[in-house]
Amino acid sequence: MTGTSYGIIAPLLHGVTSIVDREEFDAERWYAILQDQEVSVWYTAPTAVRMLMKAGAEIARKYRFANLRFVASVGEPLNPEAVWWGKEALDLPIHDNWWQTETGGIMIANTPAFDIKPGSMGRPLPGIEAAIVRHCADGGVQVIETPDTEGELALKPGWPSMFRGYLHNEERYRKCFAGGWYLTGDLARRDADGYYWFVGRADDVIKSAGHLIGPFEVESALMEHPAVAEAGVIGKPDPVVGEVVKAFVSLKKGFEESEALRMELLGHARKRLGAAVAPKEIAFLPQLPRTRSGKIMRRLLKARELGLPEGDTSTLEAGA
Repeated sequence: MTGTSYGIIAPLLHGVTSIVDREEFDAERWYAILQDQEVSVWYTAPTAVRMLMKAGAEIARKYRFANLRFVASVGEPLNPEAVWWGKEALDLPIHDNWWQTETGGIMIANTPAFDIKPGSMGRPLPGIEAAIVRHCADGGVQVIETPDTEGELALKPGWPSMFRGYLHNEERYRKCFAGGWYLTGDLARRDADGYYWFVGRADDVIKSAGHLIGPFEVESALMEHPAVAEAGVIGKPDPVVGEVVKAFVSLKKGFEESEALRMELLGHARKRLGAAVAPKEIAFLPQLPRTRSGKIMRRLLKARELGLPEGDTSTLEAGA
């Protein structure tokens, strides 16, 4: 969807020059491309941002980005720390947004006109009606009006790029709709200003001692620590509380794993999130398993932790 719609058709229709780098990641080359090719709009992914963060902001300061006016990110939620890093390294905040293959285009975004709330997906674009809903016993849904209440993100059907079905799976398509809403399968909340905040995929949420914990919240808190480049969080089965939170982290350049750092990260997360939500275990990895589009594969982290079959890994990034 991104490659065809955003990478080919839209640029051709608007007369936009696109620059695509086919080589493997190299921070110096990326910054040189932004500078030398006079890039004005950079559309990237959280993984790319975190790799640049891992390389260090001092590299970016060797270059000048006089033409760069807008940086946007998509693929998975953008951690608040990454938004602030953009301001530090590029002198521009990074704008997050939300959409799915099923929506065919961006539905919720931090546009240039909005004040950015780091960690937020933004607000619905013009013509898009979104809501937070809860499921009812009769199979319908009820819109949640109270701000900052978690529920499922839903969209009012009828936008131009809406998908028409899942190939050879009509039943799955029908289950995506209830009470006049398209149900995205993403858990989120809406604040009093109308900004939407991602909590997690419904099947990623960790249930621990009666608490529903979104992995993204824990990952973002860990990334606030100066040593952490990336974090992935899973629920690990526990006979007492149901699941305990376990985090996997990769470190920035200049930091090395140690028991002292592990305890420091556990303490940092506990102070930031509280004892009920903070991870109980932390493991260090050189890099986290990701899809080629940059999404952290929590499913794979969990399978490897529990010794379960890894399933389909055809989208796994090489070397992960």
